[in-house]
Amino acid sequence: MTKVTKATQLRDKSVDELREEKLQLQRGLFNLRMQKATGQLAKSHQFNESRKQIARINTVLGEKEEGGK
Repeated sequence: MTKVTKATQLRDKSVDELREEKLQLQRGLFNLRMQKATGQLAKSHQFNESRKQIARINTVLGEKEEGGK
């Protein structure tokens, strides 16, 4: 699980770096779902942290893509 990053820190990254980080977070979220389904999930707060981090990345990606048009 990656550390929570603020949007200001995300804005310093390139679009490719953001997409890669988003993909890793989505894979991690899938793994959390599998752990929950099998009863192995110990830290349920990671769901919300992962979802919020993906939302931050989507916001910054939208800003970057909108600015590039």
